[in-house]
Amino acid sequence: MTAAEHRRRRRALAKAVGQDGVAILPAAREALRSRDVHYPFRQSSDFLYLTGFPEPDAYAVIAPGRKEGEYLLFCRPRDPEREQWDGPRAGVEGATRDYGADQAHPLSDLDGILPGLLDGRARVYYPVGSDPALDARVMGWVNQVRADARSGARAPDGLIAIETILHEQRLRKSPAEIRLMRRAARVSAGAHRQLMRTCRPGMGEHRLEAEFQHRCALEGARHQAYQPIVAGGANACVLHYVGNSALLRDGDLVLIDAGCELEGYASDITRTFPIGGRFTPAQRALYDLVLAAQRAAIDKARPGNHWLEPHEAALRVLTKGLVALGVLKGSVRKLLKDEAYKPYYMHRTGHWLGMDVHDVGAYKTDGDWRALEPGMVLTVEPGLYMPATDPVPEPMRGIGIRIEDDVLITRDGHEVLSAGVPKDAGEIEALMRP
Repeated sequence: MTAAEHRRRRRALAKAVGQDGVAILPAAREALRSRDVHYPFRQSSDFLYLTGFPEPDAYAVIAPGRKEGEYLLFCRPRDPEREQWDGPRAGVEGATRDYGADQAHPLSDLDGILPGLLDGRARVYYPVGSDPALDARVMGWVNQVRADARSGARAPDGLIAIETILHEQRLRKSPAEIRLMRRAARVSAGAHRQLMRTCRPGMGEHRLEAEFQHRCALEGARHQAYQPIVAGGANACVLHYVGNSALLRDGDLVLIDAGCELEGYASDITRTFPIGGRFTPAQRALYDLVLAAQRAAIDKARPGNHWLEPHEAALRVLTKGLVALGVLKGSVRKLLKDEAYKPYYMHRTGHWLGMDVHDVGAYKTDGDWRALEPGMVLTVEPGLYMPATDPVPEPMRGIGIRIEDDVLITRDGHEVLSAGVPKDAGEIEALMRP
């Protein structure tokens, strides 16, 4: 992402904050995994969105209208000894030179400088309630300003969650973000195609997981947006199955829910296919039903439609299909009203997608489901998860199927970003044929 893109985002935030406000945003901190081993560092999405700064232990401050510069970055200073062990740091020089800060200061100066930046501002925007230590620190800065009131200082009287404006900003993707999400979806789609070609009975689920990560890494996406799900047979009925340790059996399906992260942006794709290369009649009947539900849902992913319309379309198709297959009995209208589908389909049909796999942005505004707008990206992912008990017909028991794509809302409809991986049953079988 370019420096100009980050600058545009900061200006949009500054405009929303206004000259009576100031925004404070912390970077992520490193987390210890065990003794001297840390988890791989991943920058806070909000901080990365605004700054592009990749290091831990930093603070970004946006002070609209400040003559000396609106964007301040507090970060770790250069330290040759630590850099010998951990790699180079940007330092305060790099923060201005490479990351666009108007001013940069060592992190140790934060407590000395922040109270002065708050003086005369009416509101402080920051992640209220996300970290008790941060809450205490902000209140400490505010109280320092209050203590100087007799000298004319004016402390902020409003502490506002920065997410109320920043997450709405993140919800609508810019052209640069859309290009990056297309790339991420293309990389993941290629990896999913490779798994269809590779899969054979007797393999371990972990082999497909490893192959997916390998293919993504070869394309420059070293990190996954979430832990991959590779679920053979009845394991696919566990929605967040991540054991990925069972053997794949001939005659079963395998559900793979996996997506890479590329330059901080997520993809999220699910495909379900036969381990042996051909669907059984029962598998094909359920698979085609889920696919029909997904196509109906994607058709509703259009500007002006509200968020829930794709889900409602999928529910109608799934419920009608379950009646036709003998799993449910009764009128479709009453079954929908009674939520009779829930033993077989218990989740929503999608979520926002962006820098986070379950991305930010409200699903309702003023109590109503929000209208879809160009630039929003969502997943569309209906499924069926059949218990291994009555009243499910015996050939369908223990089958789990989900089909998921990444969908961009465009000016006149939608674009399926993940269209590069097949989902028609016949196309899947053709791709898997030796």
